Amino acid sequence: MSNSVKTLVVGASGYSGAELLRLLLMHPFTELVGVTSRQYAGQALSMVFPRFRGAAKAEEVVFTEPDLEGIVASGAEIVFLALPHGLASEFAIPLVERGLRVIDLSADFRLRDAAVYEAYYGAAHPAPAMLATAVYGLPEIYSDAIRGATLVASPGCYPTSVILPLVPLLREKLVVPETIHVSSMSGVSGAGKSSNTQFLFAECNESVRAYSVPRHRHLSEIEQELGVAAGAPVVISFTTHLIPVTAGIHTTTYVALGEDVAVSDVNRAMEAAYAAAPFVRLLGEGQCPDTKNVVGTNFIDIGWVRDPRTHRLVLLSAEDNLGKGAASQGVQSMNLMCGFPETGGLLNF
Repeated sequence: MSNSVKTLVVGASGYSGAELLRLLLMHPFTELVGVTSRQYAGQALSMVFPRFRGAAKAEEVVFTEPDLEGIVASGAEIVFLALPHGLASEFAIPLVERGLRVIDLSADFRLRDAAVYEAYYGAAHPAPAMLATAVYGLPEIYSDAIRGATLVASPGCYPTSVILPLVPLLREKLVVPETIHVSSMSGVSGAGKSSNTQFLFAECNESVRAYSVPRHRHLSEIEQELGVAAGAPVVISFTTHLIPVTAGIHTTTYVALGEDVAVSDVNRAMEAAYAAAPFVRLLGEGQCPDTKNVVGTNFIDIGWVRDPRTHRLVLLSAEDNLGKGAASQGVQSMNLMCGFPETGGLLNF
């Protein structure tokens, strides 16, 4: 195991970027050698984010312009891209070509099919050939591939909350894929730092509303990964809601159990899949997760209950959209890539 790895964050001024910086500054095996932001170029990290004042690793760090040559010259070994989709690929492609390892928090390399990307994101994919080499960065599912990856496409926040509860059940044919219906709720930070009126406090407070109905962009990667687990295409209903909290995602999934499948089969499949997964907390049958117990952590809490009237299984999950849904999941992948303990820097409550 290496003693330390040099890291750099491109686009470090957003909510996910700030959480990523917090984790990297506390991480026992990383050296933060650079942060970029067009908006804050030339300003000290501790001035832009006063919360980091006094942190030993933060005192000398200054925001720079997101310049490719500057990133390479920094000596960074792992580069995190905390950029919007479409922009991340402009950095990922040349950085990988220059031999750096990249963890992309955007959607640019999550999908295996360039046509699906274009259908959901409204533009042709800039590097379709790289989709075959990018690794979907869900450590509980693809840990071996992540260890050897040069480009990791970190999953979206909603997909993580949907995929992890369902994958063990689809793999073992315990549920009927055609019956999957998902309702997810996210805190306002999931929209990023936006001046859009609909995300103002007065618009979001004391209000819950659905959005991106009926086809949220994250549906593309959800169906992709569920299809991999099921061994056949999976089409689901997926509705997202904005709730008046800063961070956190709660997802409720309804699915019909297969013929003669008992809830004990569900219990067994979940335990077999995640007994060794340090960040999946199985609350078990009849237990309902709460976002307050996962915000600020890399944990996803999962509970489930069988409805005997409908023979449906209700799956419940909770995670931090900025953590397990973004920044801390990226750090979890970095730990695997660098041979660090998977929990390195991620158990600071």
